[in-house]
Amino acid sequence: MSQSPMNQTQQRDDAQRDERAVQPQVDVFEDEGGITLLADMPGVPKELLEVRVEGDALTIEGRVQPQTPKDLEAVYAELRVPCYRRSFTLSGELDSAGIDAKLKDGVLTLRIPKQAYAQPRRIAVTAG
Repeated sequence: MSQSPMNQTQQRDDAQRDERAVQPQVDVFEDEGGITLLADMPGVPKELLEVRVEGDALTIEGRVQPQTPKDLEAVYAELRVPCYRRSFTLSGELDSAGIDAKLKDGVLTLRIPKQAYAQPRRIAVTAG
């Protein structure tokens, strides 16, 4: 069964869009309670940002909102609007249900806590 030209065009457009994605610069810090991930995503508004977890894969995607004058629409533009995309494989020690995400000044901050069993704990010693 052959695909219609429309489906082939759509698939080609989707593939080109995937190829144009930019990997944001990311810093990862670990402490006793979990990891903190800082991703540089300048120009991405909260409304065009998506953070999702599927199985053990964490994916962040964001699209830059171009700055255009109010009430005007571009008929021709040479500006390419980047799409940021980055994926990570999460360790089983991390609690993906407890992810906290914040976006401020173009930096996405993700706090991913460790599972309770993976966190160090102090055991109280009693005399007697």
